[in-house]
Amino acid sequence: MALSDAAREVDDAFTRPDKRGASFENAFGGALSFMRRTYTKDLRGVDLAITGVPFDQAVTHRPGTRFGPRAIREASTLQPCDPPFGWDIDPLTDFDLIDYGDVAFDYGDTRSFPGALTAHIRGILGAGAGSVALGGDHYVTYPILKAYAEKFGPVSLLQFDAHPDTWPDDDPNRIDHGTMFYKAVKEGIIDVAHSVQVGIRTVVEDNLGVPTLYAPDVHASPEAAIAKIKEILGDRPTYLTFDIDALDPAFAPGTGTPVSGGLSSAQAFMMLRALKGINMVGGDVVEVSPPYDTTGATAIAGAHMAMELCCLFCWNLREKRNV
Repeated sequence: MALSDAAREVDDAFTRPDKRGASFENAFGGALSFMRRTYTKDLRGVDLAITGVPFDQAVTHRPGTRFGPRAIREASTLQPCDPPFGWDIDPLTDFDLIDYGDVAFDYGDTRSFPGALTAHIRGILGAGAGSVALGGDHYVTYPILKAYAEKFGPVSLLQFDAHPDTWPDDDPNRIDHGTMFYKAVKEGIIDVAHSVQVGIRTVVEDNLGVPTLYAPDVHASPEAAIAKIKEILGDRPTYLTFDIDALDPAFAPGTGTPVSGGLSSAQAFMMLRALKGINMVGGDVVEVSPPYDTTGATAIAGAHMAMELCCLFCWNLREKRNV
């Protein structure tokens, strides 16, 4: 395979002969799928399913993340011709990854959405695959976590974010992207003592005991932050959620509630690569809002972050298979 194969490769999302391998299709053309993976609803033999969650009806400020999955897929067309930088594995050639498409839901019946998403992820996990979801606003992590807790019990949550999202909310019918982890803690679907929030730089009066590494902590010593994360998580099943607003607005302006003083892209990538070995069982990248970034830089960051999550998941999977 070589770059010259772009002359014959087109619409790899539907025409590639198998699930594995690089893609040299022209980045500017063809059917969009994440990293040019096969678009399929067939989960047989799949290691990891990438799925879109185009939902933004829980936002507190700027909508637009419903367009996030499409933008991330488009941005990812810049990547699949090369192995991922900084890793000793290549999920695209060594594992069976697919693009499972988007969750189906009735946009006019918002209250039915959480159940639809939990069922969608439950189907992926039930087939033996893991999931990396492309949001959507951050509320989407909550219904996903419910499916993971059904399979693994309370999971450790590794949350990269500007906001803790643990503001009090005892109304079971409210759908809010700033309160869903309060509900997750109260419902016991995350293991509080062995979860950790990273990059936080907004104030909440009661973080419900979740260990927190604030943005200044990371800036002061990313290495110490990495060591602390690993210590907290141990070998417990971990769900990793990356809110793109964990990055400073200089690197990711296209998001609903940007907060200055965040991580740089370089810091985030360094930390994720250093976290290989955590028992990551699934994850998501959320809050990419293309309408607020005409350059596409936020979607590019989101696509790269999603690929880093794929690498973390596959590195963990390889270690389990080698035991």
